[in-house]
Amino acid sequence: MSLRALKELALGAVVFAALAVVPLLADNKPFLDFIIRLAIFGLFALSLNLLIGYTGLVSFGHGLFFGLGSYAFGLAMQSGKFSIPVAFALTLVVAAAVGLVVGTLCVRLTEIYFAFLTLAFQMFLYSLILSWVSITGGDQGLLGGIPKPEFLGVDLGRIQHLYLFSAFMLVVGVLLMRQIVQSPFGHALRMLRDNPDRASFLGLSVFHYRLAAFVVSGVFAAIGGILMSLYVSGAYPAFTYWTISGEGIFMIMLGGTSAFLGPLAGAAIFLLLNDIVTAVTEYHGLVLGTVILLFVLGLKRGLLDYITEFLAARRDGARAGRAGTR
Repeated sequence: MSLRALKELALGAVVFAALAVVPLLADNKPFLDFIIRLAIFGLFALSLNLLIGYTGLVSFGHGLFFGLGSYAFGLAMQSGKFSIPVAFALTLVVAAAVGLVVGTLCVRLTEIYFAFLTLAFQMFLYSLILSWVSITGGDQGLLGGIPKPEFLGVDLGRIQHLYLFSAFMLVVGVLLMRQIVQSPFGHALRMLRDNPDRASFLGLSVFHYRLAAFVVSGVFAAIGGILMSLYVSGAYPAFTYWTISGEGIFMIMLGGTSAFLGPLAGAAIFLLLNDIVTAVTEYHGLVLGTVILLFVLGLKRGLLDYITEFLAARRDGARAGRAGTR
């Protein structure tokens, strides 16, 4: 393991330890609730950015894996045959298998054709959920809730335990995705994004690399869906509707695509804006859309992208100044 990976692992441990202390210092349920939702949508936005920011594939149907994760996990738990860790692992296997099949058909296309084909698959799942009432509950969602039996002393029926579990999954997910984008595989994806013809000439299989990125991003999106099903104790058709994918793209636009943590920052901004606007007016959709539009048009890039470029420009200016005084 490289020195950089060790430093990032240590930083992740510090972040999780800091989050774990919060419930001990104060019983702040709104904060716990916010972190749980941030883990859900932060993982979803980061996974989508593996396609958009690092592979150059804009997916309008990434909510397919979010909804698939919530329903597959919920059905596994309702069967009563699996513990939470086993159902969690099985759900990821299902997400990877579906990603492999769907990705094989989608990644052969690019640009708008890829975007709309992924959307078509997502809406196919949405229609299937609505029509397969005996299994999915139709438009009512999974009926009867989701059992949450204890495992290793963890009771996800308690908000404090769900908070710690969500925070842990967020930290682990961020660290894993960070290692992926810093690995030779991640550098190959950026090469494919910037110049697929040159990458192919150098011997890289454009199809196989894009397919691998599609599957990996789908698995991480499914983790967000699992956390959502635990959070609401159910699964609903809205989790597979096209607006979920749209929200993921909004989060990336707000936070940025080039900075690794940009989508996570965008998810935090989106959730905060949504909470504030919903509390102020009943026309929250109109107001939130206007705020996001002004935000994006004003900065013309994500917030973290803007901050990163600004700090880099200042560093370059300082170096030029020091060089000029010598």
